[in-house]
Amino acid sequence: MDSARTKPIDQLTEAEAVQELTALADEIAAHDIRYYQEDAPTVSDADYDALKQRNAAVEQRFPHLVRDNSPSLRVGAARSEQFAPVEHGVPMLSLDNAFSDEDALEFDARVKRFLRLDGEVAYTAEPKIDGLSASVLYRDGRLVRAATRGDGRVGEDVTENIRTIGDIPHKLSGSGWPSEIEIRGEVYLGAEEFAALNAAAEAAGQRTYANPRNAAAGSLRQIDSKITAQRPLRFFAYAWGLFSTPFAETQWEALQMLKAWGFQVTPQSRRVEGVEGLLEAYRYMEAERPKLGFDIDGVVYKVDRLDWQQRLGFVSRAPRWGIARKFPAQQARTVLEAIDIQVGRTGALTPVARLQPVTVGGVVVTNATLHNADEIARLDVRIGDTVILQRAGDVIPQILSIIPEERPADAEPYDFPHLCPCPLKTEVVRETTASGAETVVRRCSGEFACPFQKLAHLRHFVSRRAFDIEGLGEKQLTLFSERGWLNSPADIFRLHEKRDELLALDRFGETSVRNLLDGIEARREIALERFVYGLGIRHVGETTSLALARHFETAEAFVATARAAADQTAGSLYAELSDLEGLGPTALAAVLDFARSRPALLIPASASLEEHLRLAIPRLNARARTALAERFGDWASFEAAAAQALAQTPGEAFQELASIGTVGVVAARMIAAFFAEDHNRAMVDSLLGELRVIPAEKPKSDTAVAGKTVVFTGALERMTRDEAKAQAERLGAKVSGSVSKKTDLVVAGPGAGSKLKDAEKHGVQVISEEEWLALIGG
Repeated sequence: MDSARTKPIDQLTEAEAVQELTALADEIAAHDIRYYQEDAPTVSDADYDALKQRNAAVEQRFPHLVRDNSPSLRVGAARSEQFAPVEHGVPMLSLDNAFSDEDALEFDARVKRFLRLDGEVAYTAEPKIDGLSASVLYRDGRLVRAATRGDGRVGEDVTENIRTIGDIPHKLSGSGWPSEIEIRGEVYLGAEEFAALNAAAEAAGQRTYANPRNAAAGSLRQIDSKITAQRPLRFFAYAWGLFSTPFAETQWEALQMLKAWGFQVTPQSRRVEGVEGLLEAYRYMEAERPKLGFDIDGVVYKVDRLDWQQRLGFVSRAPRWGIARKFPAQQARTVLEAIDIQVGRTGALTPVARLQPVTVGGVVVTNATLHNADEIARLDVRIGDTVILQRAGDVIPQILSIIPEERPADAEPYDFPHLCPCPLKTEVVRETTASGAETVVRRCSGEFACPFQKLAHLRHFVSRRAFDIEGLGEKQLTLFSERGWLNSPADIFRLHEKRDELLALDRFGETSVRNLLDGIEARREIALERFVYGLGIRHVGETTSLALARHFETAEAFVATARAAADQTAGSLYAELSDLEGLGPTALAAVLDFARSRPALLIPASASLEEHLRLAIPRLNARARTALAERFGDWASFEAAAAQALAQTPGEAFQELASIGTVGVVAARMIAAFFAEDHNRAMVDSLLGELRVIPAEKPKSDTAVAGKTVVFTGALERMTRDEAKAQAERLGAKVSGSVSKKTDLVVAGPGAGSKLKDAEKHGVQVISEEEWLALIGG
């Protein structure tokens, strides 16, 4: 895993937590895009689940650090721009995960505690189909629209493609269906159909898929529905969203109704009683899994009574009345033949094991992740070793251990590369935390200059929340880069010089080329916060970009300060002291003042370091003295460290960056490191030569919400969450992702969960979306 994630959460400092939550949000968002939009995941479900669990645990310890882009507040990923948007009548939320019998027991106990029940609860237990979630809307019994889940609120319109799936009726059968109802379920491919599809694709020299889930998603999300019609897609119905009139009293009864209306429902589903029923259903599904002919990755437990589901409601992005019990990973043994290095958008070098092909859970595996250099050293894995392979979630497996007695005599320890494998051979460096401590991540320092990172950096640059350039997707960026037209962001604004070459390309007609170039021209004027975000600096997300924009107001001022800060970063000892638990800014200033003046002291030699500090630096409190004593041990060591830290004090430009609201030391170090590289400075200068960066708008100070801290929760109906946040910030409010005693106002829409309880606990005022609009005059 990325960063210092082996460190126990209860030992994280707040600065480390900020850094880790930022890194986790970026990494999970990237995985979401690869999984939900590109249908090409690069980590196992187990690794992904571990990232989400780590994020949740850090947020639980530091609730005030929860941000609006937290993975714990998000379902799926934003829809692809190649499909029209469809807003779900009821959000399509995901389920929390369970991994053990104990988790199932706790789920049952939570349900009974919430409902205040003494007896057994009835549940439905359904196979968790490993496919693509879809929602199909019927009016007067006829199919009128279909959509993917998307981000849970807005999905992709795939109506014509859904009509090609034989399991989905164009007209509902039987009786009892509401005049309007949204049927939900899973689009999937059977194992035999998947094998045939991949074999045909390979024979034709086309793209093959890693597993049936990706094949189903890729097939459904085709622009041409004729291609979808050629794929043997199937559909299991298991839920519903919007409906005009009630049609069942229990989940089990609803499944029977879905079947009567013409849908396929999983025949392995069953209604069970209590904890024993949950555990028995899991054992049954686990035994049935190899016989099914389609992929499942667990069992879904749902409270059977729908009125109890209504009472239980939702927490954050998941219902209280349901949970997904995941199957454990599957294992095998094989031989490690080679280790390749892959480079990601942020420059992280990831080692990938190349293996002798081995079948794990019915899938032939040839690659496995080795995570990072430290993991290779921990395993002491060498080329030629026989390894134990774990496949968790049917994506890229991981190596758990080696079998030492089968190691070849000539196997040598693996030497992790010190240079990026790109043609530039840019230096590889270890990432460090705010305190200067090294992490497990090795990164190429080349940024845009590294060709492995270039495409992903460009993809980020044109993304919706950066420059938002229509018509420049993955395919176009790849095509133009391969032709040498795009090497940096500035080249995008020079594409008009390639108009004739563009028109000569396949599928680039006069209209599409004109629209592309017009879209690029429209972004020659860009807001400062979008410009900063588009640079792709690590740990500089949307919130940080906005804070920087409002502080510096112009691009010139931001770039000048960032360049100056590149030569003014703190040394490792200063950074360590500034991050030392128990040593706040006031205490640090007192230590530096002492080092600056070095007063003569008459203190007994027998005095402890804490006593020495109390007499020498009266401004230090007991907590700070204890922290310094534990870190340095004796007076001589402390005195030398204080003098060294004083010499490593960051300059004014760096301190200005670090002191800005939500920026902080971590992001300031990343900004300084970015502008310390010649190729990055040249890239920014070249880009500024093509643009007019619009100065930042100062937040208003004369509105009804100026200076107030606002939290939005639940589903907003008149605007998106992003629109609400931007609107509030323009009016001078501060938008937070969590409720605390410092919160002034909570704006709650349908589906609001735990934040309402937090508001009640802290005595925070709660208003509706309509009341919010009235308050701000909207």
